[in-house]
Amino acid sequence: MKTYWRLLGFAKPIEKYAIPYFFYTLFYALFNTFSFVMIIPIVQTLFGQDGGVTIVKTMPKVEMSGEFLENFLNYLIYRIFGESYNVMDVLLFLSLFIVTLYFFNSLFRYLGQRTIEYMRISTMQRLRTDVFDNVLSLNVGYFSNERKGDIISKISSDVQVVQYCITNTLQVAFRDPFLILGYMIALVAISWELTIFAGLFLPLVAWLIGSIVKRLRKSALEAQENFGQMVSLLDESLTGVKVIKAYNATGFISRQFHRINALLADIHRSMARRQQLASPASEFLGITALVILLVYGGSLVVKGSLSASAFIAYLAMFSQITRPLRSFTDAFANINQGIAAGGRVMSLLDTKSTIVERENPVVLKEFADRIEFRDVRFSYEDREILGGVSFTINKGETVALVGPSGGGKSTISDLIPRFYDPQAGQILVDGVDLRDYSIDSLRSQIGVVSQETILFNDTIENNIRFGQTEPSLSEVENAARIANAHDFIMETEGGYQTNIGDRGVKLSGGQRQRLSIARAVLKNPPILILDEATSALDTESEKVVQEALDSLLEGRTSLVIAHRLSTIHNADKIIVVDSGQIAESGTHEQLMAIGGIYSKLVKMQQREKK
Repeated sequence: MKTYWRLLGFAKPIEKYAIPYFFYTLFYALFNTFSFVMIIPIVQTLFGQDGGVTIVKTMPKVEMSGEFLENFLNYLIYRIFGESYNVMDVLLFLSLFIVTLYFFNSLFRYLGQRTIEYMRISTMQRLRTDVFDNVLSLNVGYFSNERKGDIISKISSDVQVVQYCITNTLQVAFRDPFLILGYMIALVAISWELTIFAGLFLPLVAWLIGSIVKRLRKSALEAQENFGQMVSLLDESLTGVKVIKAYNATGFISRQFHRINALLADIHRSMARRQQLASPASEFLGITALVILLVYGGSLVVKGSLSASAFIAYLAMFSQITRPLRSFTDAFANINQGIAAGGRVMSLLDTKSTIVERENPVVLKEFADRIEFRDVRFSYEDREILGGVSFTINKGETVALVGPSGGGKSTISDLIPRFYDPQAGQILVDGVDLRDYSIDSLRSQIGVVSQETILFNDTIENNIRFGQTEPSLSEVENAARIANAHDFIMETEGGYQTNIGDRGVKLSGGQRQRLSIARAVLKNPPILILDEATSALDTESEKVVQEALDSLLEGRTSLVIAHRLSTIHNADKIIVVDSGQIAESGTHEQLMAIGGIYSKLVKMQQREKK
């Protein structure tokens, strides 16, 4: 129930919807009930003597009985037609009266449904917004452990299920109970004996439906989890379609998808059996009860304790009471499914970033002096990545990190923008611990160009401008020129307005990397991090991109992770990182003279070129 009440919180202010819905459904139930009560005078008019109307000249005393309803209508007829009327006059009056009842019945039903829809849309918007914003606020490390498809499933599919759980609450609380109550009052007013007899069947219906609905929540949770796995597999398959085909793994991936899809279908079939059984089961029991009532009520008519017209109206109304009962149970089934999906959504919403900002953080307005690592230690789960790293990057310096793969170079670069926080030690910027700065102000001073170029399914201009609205088109073009990207951009069909496709698939690797560099140039950050920005490029593309990088590095404080050591000979300082430790440090000439790890790596690459 805790999950349920939390979900209801997203419908706040719920009174904005609940109060008008209360009155709309109340009037809808009243007019709906009276429309069935009108069967009595119509039958009496058609088959009774003297037009089926007894003249009533004074307003009858208000009481809960069929006799009052009958006398009240007769009183209205007398007030309109007097003592002189015929059957057609009465039928005309009753017909107009029924049309009026149904008009208001339909009007209030529409207003109620519109209120529910507004509540549903508003709730879904607020829930999706909160979940998405929370996901974006999570630290980078969270996404290393989670399936992207499962996250997408929670934000899209699970939220879709949750919204009906919330909106069905008002239906369960007001509409169906009001209809059931209205019908029951009218049934008691017509014949309390018959109603007591009929009431013996309602607990049986409630028990049967309740036992069916109770099993739906577990199945619903399994369905949502399997749907998340399917979306995740679909995302990975579309992303890696080239690898799948290259390794002839189409059949393997298809079998995985078919297995998950078949399991999901089995769960949905099981849910459908239970969910769809509720309605026909209650309907069958309702018809069975109706037949029994027909026999028992018929005996009351024969005895003269119940009029034929009242009995017909009673049967018509009793047949309708199963509709709100079915709707009531269906709504409960949806609420149970919504709670199951809501648990998954809440788990995502409750996940908080491990990168926490101080209560009153320092704003880094301008990088002025240096970046300093002091005995920094970092572990990923139980594996130590950095074991006491200390070094300094002075303003304006280019510092290169080199060394064997898995040594911790990328981890060092990820710690500076606070994608992660170290478990021990400090990273200082201008003498202040990174954790004391506001995250936004810190990252506004940093630009990142990584080996994995992240571009979006948008125009070239918007990809360069990404996250920035102030720069003009001429500034975008200037950034592209510095990145050696302007010429190939102008050769595309739409120039800067060309859509580059999903992840920039319409461009080559070198072109994508140059757009990434242009993005960093436009941001114009004082601190620049290059994480193996040219390692995935061919020789020709690397040369063009390296020229763009040289332009970008000019006058900036830079941390460069280099795979191809020929690109960092001119670095102010080269740091060799091996197994989470700084093994060597110095200029290219100094390290070559030492004849250590760096020297061996350089000679190895030189031999590979030959």
